[in-house]
Amino acid sequence: MLVYNETFIIDDALEQEWLQWIKNNHIPAVLGTGAFDSYKLLFIMDSPNEGVTYCLQFHTDTVERYSDFHYKHMDAIHSKHNAQFEERFALFHTLMEEVEL
Repeated sequence: MLVYNETFIIDDALEQEWLQWIKNNHIPAVLGTGAFDSYKLLFIMDSPNEGVTYCLQFHTDTVERYSDFHYKHMDAIHSKHNAQFEERFALFHTLMEEVEL
């Protein structure tokens, strides 16, 4: 399984507004691309950053599905997030592969 992870660091004052926007807009947009089968939203309890930190993880079974998302949809989806929360957050994203032991 592949996990596309978005880590958001947001201003404390925005937390509730951001959570509603993520729930009602961002997650449906990402899942609507067809690239991912499920997601998890995680709160980072011991973040060293100022503000609050969340990880949003989307799960897929192939790198081709992720690549389709990355090249066709990610910029537009992130542009909408940027417009909504301009200069009040930091975002970085990673692609990870689950390791079975």
